[in-house]
Amino acid sequence: MVTTEEIKELRDQTGVAIMQCKKALEEAGGDIEKAKVILRKISSVIAAKKSDRALGAGVAAAYIHAGGTVVGAVVLGCETDFVSKNEEFSKLAYGIAMHVAAMGPQFTSRDDIKDADLKAAREVFAEEAAKVPEAARAKAIEGKVDSYLRDRVLLEQPFVKDSSITVGGLIDSAVQKFGEKIVVVRFERLSVK
Repeated sequence: MVTTEEIKELRDQTGVAIMQCKKALEEAGGDIEKAKVILRKISSVIAAKKSDRALGAGVAAAYIHAGGTVVGAVVLGCETDFVSKNEEFSKLAYGIAMHVAAMGPQFTSRDDIKDADLKAAREVFAEEAAKVPEAARAKAIEGKVDSYLRDRVLLEQPFVKDSSITVGGLIDSAVQKFGEKIVVVRFERLSVK
């Protein structure tokens, strides 16, 4: 039996709706850490269901680091002003701006990568994999390309403040929490060097 204290603790830690917290705790047999994993799995399903909704609001956030030598900026879109004016939503945008400043992603998602960029990466990794046996070479090249892209795609990077979750997973959790579609509309990293 799940207690109200356990539900409250999970809600305080995740910000997810009480009924979803209760279901996750019941499924996890009262284990809060397992319930968090269950909520993360559910959040990606919820985010996928809301992906076709239209954006109508959002917030812009900037993070300045290292004595003003690096700036990360992000425009985070959502469906309504109600969510965009929420302090937690603004904190999410600020956290992603901090991530952009720290990690310097080049692309929002893999959809943003041009064929020419992929071709160039494959050519570089084909040279590196020249000594790999022919039977495994193609797999080695694709593995290197995949790793290279994960390091450069914002939504696939481990979040700078919590490496156990990707930026995409963080956004999926926010979709579950706020009940709206949330999208990184644009980001930019500026630095003196």
